[in-house]
Amino acid sequence: MEASQRIRDAVARVSDLRQLVSQSSSLSGALSDIKAMQARRFEATYKDLLESPVYAGCTNFFLVELYSERDYSHRDAQFAKVAKAIELTFPAHVASIAVTLAELHQTTEELDLEMAKSWESQREVSASERYLASWREVGQRAKREWQLDTVLTIGEALSELTQKRGLRLLLKMMRKPAEMTGLGDLQVFLETGFDQFRSLARNTEAVSEFLRIIHERESRWISHLFDTAKIPHNAKNAQSFDWAFRALGA
Repeated sequence: MEASQRIRDAVARVSDLRQLVSQSSSLSGALSDIKAMQARRFEATYKDLLESPVYAGCTNFFLVELYSERDYSHRDAQFAKVAKAIELTFPAHVASIAVTLAELHQTTEELDLEMAKSWESQREVSASERYLASWREVGQRAKREWQLDTVLTIGEALSELTQKRGLRLLLKMMRKPAEMTGLGDLQVFLETGFDQFRSLARNTEAVSEFLRIIHERESRWISHLFDTAKIPHNAKNAQSFDWAFRALGA
């Protein structure tokens, strides 16, 4: 299947999920709660990176542009609109990254929705207990590990692409047409990601360390959440997110 079609399919799937959620106020609220807790978890796990002059830019890009509570529907629609142009204008490896990013977004939204359904059924426990229990009830370890591997792959690819000076010029040339055709959200996303990784990629060791930290901490999180011996199913001992972070050593 061509790259542009895969992008459109992924975006369409996410749009369908949003439509499903919009039909239920309780499910919509649960999904919002899950995303808020997710954001809190990421912010606490990567607090040191967010405060680092070296890593803050890229960390913010990941948390704000990929995993925050923001509504990405406008950007998604723009992404689908220009999918064919991306395939025709950019080199094949750039189009491949676009496909991977779209499918990562789809998988993330599917998992978040499943967690929201679980969250709805657990009203008698604290927010941290509900979050941990929902994570474990949904399961899908293979998808979680694919998510992590894909984020790292995108990070590595972006750091390599930022070394190609012609791509930044092409992005700059796209700015005015993007604004005129209502593609501003997507343009900001592309330029922000490129610039943040270009800044980090000036130091090859910094890129490797950044991705290593993400891999290490997320791998430990996944391992703990799927290890029944280390975390009780109902997370009775979880009084706050501090407990969860101590569990993974962050």
